[in-house]
Amino acid sequence: MTRLARTLVQWSPRTLAILCALGLAVFSLDVFTERVGFLRALGAFLLHSAPSLLLLLVVAVAWRREWVGAAVFIGLAVLYTVLAFNWSLFVAGPLSVVSLLYYLSWRHHKELRAGS
Repeated sequence: MTRLARTLVQWSPRTLAILCALGLAVFSLDVFTERVGFLRALGAFLLHSAPSLLLLLVVAVAWRREWVGAAVFIGLAVLYTVLAFNWSLFVAGPLSVVSLLYYLSWRHHKELRAGS
């Protein structure tokens, strides 16, 4: 495997997972368009940001344990498809891609450990 391929396999799941979390966080910003007080809007923002924060927590755990990222992201994709079928491609699609990339990254590291 070339150095570029190794770099892509290692960094693409982490980068895309962070982008997924940020993409979901954008939806949290709509609470500031409602006419409520700032503290109430801030509380709603924090509540709506919980899924993004949980994704970032998964990224932190999966940084060294790629199999965790693969398992959690595919689980979230399936769960989201079951709960919100109408938006499943928009959210579950990227989550599935991230899961596949984490799996490939995990397999890559597993092969390196077996070869040494």
